[in-house]
Amino acid sequence: MRILHILWLTSLLWLAGCATTNTPGDAASNSRSSSSSSSSSNDRSQYPAGPLSPITSGAAKGRAVTGINAPADLWDRMRRGFAMPDLDNDLVHDREQWYAARPDYMQRMTERSSKYLFHIVEELERRGMPTELALLPYIESAFNPQAVSSAKAAGMWQFMPATGSYFDLKQNVFRDDRRDVLASTRAALDYLQKLYGMFGDWHLALAAYNWGEGSVARAIARNEKAGLGTGYTDLSMPAETRMYVPKLQAVKNIVADPTRFSTELPLIHNHPYFQSVEITRDIDVSLVAKLAGIRVEDFRALNPSLHKPVILAAGVPQVLLPWDNAQVFRKNLEARSDVQNASWTVWTVPSTMSVSAAAQHTGMSEGELRELNGIPPRMMIKAGSALMVPRASTTRADVSGHVADNGQIAFTPEIVTRRTMVRAAKRDTVASIAHRYKVSAADVADWNDLKVSSSFKTGERVIMYLPVRLTATALKHSHARQPAGRAIASAAKVGTSSHKTSHKASPTHKGGTPSKRKR
Repeated sequence: MRILHILWLTSLLWLAGCATTNTPGDAASNSRSSSSSSSSSNDRSQYPAGPLSPITSGAAKGRAVTGINAPADLWDRMRRGFAMPDLDNDLVHDREQWYAARPDYMQRMTERSSKYLFHIVEELERRGMPTELALLPYIESAFNPQAVSSAKAAGMWQFMPATGSYFDLKQNVFRDDRRDVLASTRAALDYLQKLYGMFGDWHLALAAYNWGEGSVARAIARNEKAGLGTGYTDLSMPAETRMYVPKLQAVKNIVADPTRFSTELPLIHNHPYFQSVEITRDIDVSLVAKLAGIRVEDFRALNPSLHKPVILAAGVPQVLLPWDNAQVFRKNLEARSDVQNASWTVWTVPSTMSVSAAAQHTGMSEGELRELNGIPPRMMIKAGSALMVPRASTTRADVSGHVADNGQIAFTPEIVTRRTMVRAAKRDTVASIAHRYKVSAADVADWNDLKVSSSFKTGERVIMYLPVRLTATALKHSHARQPAGRAIASAAKVGTSSHKTSHKASPTHKGGTPSKRKR
């Protein structure tokens, strides 16, 4: 019996060994199936295909060991990614003192950056770029996404209009992506990578970002021709560009060791400040803020590219909201699935018209239309312009993608007219005079209280309201048709009027009342 018991235990042990023992091929197969998250590239990096070579003691001393402690805050995380060569000269020391002497300015600037820095640092790390580049908006705009320079550069990365267009930053009547947090950061880092690829030096890349790649390339070529150095400090460049890298280095030094400069940096958690939320239908900005439980000002701080009171989903498929408010917005928006969310839409002006005519068409006051669409005084709206107007409650269609992405508004000066007297030539009629001066026959008849079919006697005075630029021509024609010594009655007051508008309907036509007679 004891022998049988021993045989039974031996059998169990043998079966267990069969179940847990694999061939090398089986082990590899099991490893691949149970570790689907491990990529082939990771496997290659852990198990080199070639022979291993020993590391010398000198090489070992130069290798850094990655720390296992998580960054305490975003500043700590940023410091770990500093990788640009340091610049140390008098200009850097001058800028260090300048910033350190302005703690209030530094505090405002760094607090403003707290909304955007996490995203920028993440993007830099993802691309393998030095994280001190996240400090560049301090130099460009003090991290103000609404900043506009005297040269018309806009946004916290300060893109010029043409450069922005080159990097696919949309600029239309509804939005300016040079101010958009995600789009402008993507474009800025694309540009900096491009410049680094051209010059192979981060200081030169930064100089090119400020001065232009062509200017830096020409400065390098001049130095090469003269046998001079071609580094950042060797080139002859404008004062602004000369100070550009020292400014960034000074801010980097303060961030690296704020206590040394008696500076206190605001706490910025190593956590996203915002989330992207999807927009599938046109929706008012005020409604987004309400559904998210935030102020409109806070919404615009994260979405500074939006110009108008409505978000056009075809052009802006996502917006940014504070991290904790994004899910609140999604739930509240879902509860309104069958309700119209936009109070505004876009009307494309069919022909050039006055602001008063456009306001009458849209049911708005002239003042409201001007304010909402930024229409300056004494301007007419050109055909094809995209105007923001109230949306009818029965309108279900959203604004098209073509209009949302390409809508523009253009103006032309209102026509300035002068009340002028011209002399009728032989066999002149209302129609012939209207044709000669490129106005409508109905206007000529109205100005002179006549019928459109009326004719004039030779030399008869005809009242005309002509654009100022045509008045001299009218007088020349009238003088040429009259005997010498006959004066032409002309002039009066200059005013502005809508195109082809009767003087009776416009108070800007002044200078007397035409004679009251009928033919």
